[in-house]
Amino acid sequence: MACINADGTLTLAGRDVLEALDEPRTVEEIREVARQPVYRVRASLREMEKMGLITVDGDRYSINEAGKAKLNAVSS
Repeated sequence: MACINADGTLTLAGRDVLEALDEPRTVEEIREVARQPVYRVRASLREMEKMGLITVDGDRYSINEAGKAKLNAVSS
């Protein structure tokens, strides 16, 4: 998996993508902020959308409450 470990925790790449979603962004903007290749960003976004961690509005992605909770769990 691109952004979630087998135990359900975020990978480093997953954390970087979620942190990049502090405001709605396009894939290219996320790639720049997270400093990851576009293929990894797209894979992470697909996985996060399936898990209900992000919201998609057109071509913009944003973190939702579930995503914030997952990100905060890493910080705790």
